[in-house]
Amino acid sequence: MFAVLFGVSLVLIRTALPEGAEPGSQWIDGASTRLRVASLLMPFAGIAFLWFIGVVRDGFGRYEDRFFASVFLGSGILFLAMMFVSSAVGAGLIASKAGMVDAAAHSEVAAFGQMLLMALSKTYGVRMAAVFMISLATIWLKTGLMPRALVYTTYLVAVALLIGGDLTMWIVLAFPIWVLVVSVLLLVRAGVIDLHGEHERSA
Repeated sequence: MFAVLFGVSLVLIRTALPEGAEPGSQWIDGASTRLRVASLLMPFAGIAFLWFIGVVRDGFGRYEDRFFASVFLGSGILFLAMMFVSSAVGAGLIASKAGMVDAAAHSEVAAFGQMLLMALSKTYGVRMAAVFMISLATIWLKTGLMPRALVYTTYLVAVALLIGGDLTMWIVLAFPIWVLVVSVLLLVRAGVIDLHGEHERSA
């Protein structure tokens, strides 16, 4: 659920604020609906992400490493907080459009809000997502709770997020895709999803 809601929110925000757009209020005119929808979806995405963290931590059981588990939990909460703030900034920009009469002042506020939104999501939020992935992959590597292929893939994606966070704002979509893969694997292991089918089990 988080992967879908967060992915949709990201696409709405990114299309509302195109990469390389000039700072100012001109981009808000055609982006009001998208930013408003993204701000409505983000809280539900956050709830789903907290649920994901809880399910993952519950799977550690007695193998939980307190050090890496603390980093895992802290980075996850920081990532979520930054995404909430980014979404709130976008919603605030839309609200300020109707409340400001001075066009020059509104343009300055919009430029500041745009840069704040980009810094929170691209520079800080993406890197907290990378730390979240690295700490979780390290726990998996030490405990053997997940396949090695997933562990190494997680490391690679996390490094890409760390390095490429400022290069393109679309790279953050790798995070919800990764969460989706992990969620499906957890559901398969829990028996919620049956990949082999009912007929093979009864045969």
